Amino acid sequence: MSQVTEYLGTGRRKTAVARVRLAPGAGKITVNGRPIENYFVLEAQRTWATHALAVTGTASRFDARVNVSGGGPNGQAGAVRLGIARALLKTDLNCRSVLKAEGLLTRDPRVKERKKYGQPGARKRFQFSKR
Repeated sequence: MSQVTEYLGTGRRKTAVARVRLAPGAGKITVNGRPIENYFVLEAQRTWATHALAVTGTASRFDARVNVSGGGPNGQAGAVRLGIARALLKTDLNCRSVLKAEGLLTRDPRVKERKKYGQPGARKRFQFSKR
């Protein structure tokens, strides 16, 4: 039985969490057991999710198995992006400068603000009536 080397990376964006496993391969990416083309239907989401592989030029060297949950399609694509970047960092520390220059190692902290009591939303107020 041969030992397969896998590199793990966790990515988060909004409320989405992606667990990425990178293994040496031919560049096949599966998200939740489905090919990435079937999971992320928009080309922009696929490009966004695989940006780290494209920047480092390792798209054809690694297979990625991704489990992602929570959030919507854009948040999930962002989570996959960070997860792949973190896993790539474990494969080769020399690509850190390239990933950092592209801003791929920074977790986007923006999340939805909670609704406050006495208001219809987070910031919006009910209409003010003087009389």
